[in-house]
Amino acid sequence: MTAARDLLTFVSSAVRSPGVIGAVAPSGRALCDLLASVAPVNGTATVVELGPGTGVVSQALRRRLPPEARHVAVEIDPGMVAHLTRTRPWLEVVRGDAKDLQKLLADIGITQVDAVVSGLPWTLFSREAQRGIMEQVSRVLVPGGVFTTFAYRHVMHLPTQRRFRELLEESFDEVRVTPTVWRNVPPALCYQCRNLGV
Repeated sequence: MTAARDLLTFVSSAVRSPGVIGAVAPSGRALCDLLASVAPVNGTATVVELGPGTGVVSQALRRRLPPEARHVAVEIDPGMVAHLTRTRPWLEVVRGDAKDLQKLLADIGITQVDAVVSGLPWTLFSREAQRGIMEQVSRVLVPGGVFTTFAYRHVMHLPTQRRFRELLEESFDEVRVTPTVWRNVPPALCYQCRNLGV
């Protein structure tokens, strides 16, 4: 029943806000698990999701994170916020824009996080918007913390996607590209990025 509600919420939000919802369908289980794989499995980690949408990646993170972890989801779409609050009561949902990430987290007592997992539609953003969000991510990540996001395989050679990859290379010491998840619709891969710290 939750999966059906997720899909209905996704479709209605995509129709209402096509410039905000960049996916064609919620991510599949294999892609969700790959995105969640950067989250720590021990200790009192803090993990932030950007653009959690219907919460399918949130579920994957919940399966992985230890009970002591803090899991915060930053979502701009009010319909998605209402859906997440109703269907994922264990998730700490913050309504806001990722460009204000540092302040949004400070408002709930968080200054640094161990991982940022993004479902944002990067290719829909301007160069300035991409750079602004990435600066926010860099400010809140602990040294050695991980940022991950995904890209659809069929857009890898578009100028906007190449520009985003260049931004990742500028922003992080290490950018790892995962193998393609062919079971996703459409097929996708992940970037796993970190600054190595001292």
